[in-house]
Amino acid sequence: MAPGTLRAQIQEQVFDPGALQQSLVSVHSGAVVTFTGHVRGGEGEAAVTCLELEHYPGMTERSLLAILEDAAARWPLLAAAIVHRVGRLSPGEPIVWVGVSAVHRSEAFVACDFVMDFLKTRAPFWKKEHGPMGAAWVEARDSDAERAARWQPSAGGGR
Repeated sequence: MAPGTLRAQIQEQVFDPGALQQSLVSVHSGAVVTFTGHVRGGEGEAAVTCLELEHYPGMTERSLLAILEDAAARWPLLAAAIVHRVGRLSPGEPIVWVGVSAVHRSEAFVACDFVMDFLKTRAPFWKKEHGPMGAAWVEARDSDAERAARWQPSAGGGR
């Protein structure tokens, strides 16, 4: 991936986190920070046997790129990428990957954290959990909104 590149990808196929991380490495990279999220299984009545993800094609990719552009405007990033899966996923499967490359580790860590916080609150994905009690749409969490709020200028977050 060329320096300054921002990439967002939506796919049904499983991805390779190692290969994605390597795609962010350049001779200028002092740090590459990544996050891989997996489908949780839960236990008992809260068990998840399957997670079903839907999105709005085109709109979702634009939303993900806007999050990456926001991060790149706040920190001097060399490259950043998001890969998010849709369709039916089983517990333990990877669901999302975020990677950030920067000259220094501090920018890479904070930008990756920022991208994940806004991915959880701004990206138009709809999740339905299937389990022993049937299927239910996943509601937005207050804790995710609280984490994203810390990046607002009045909260002292970011640059």
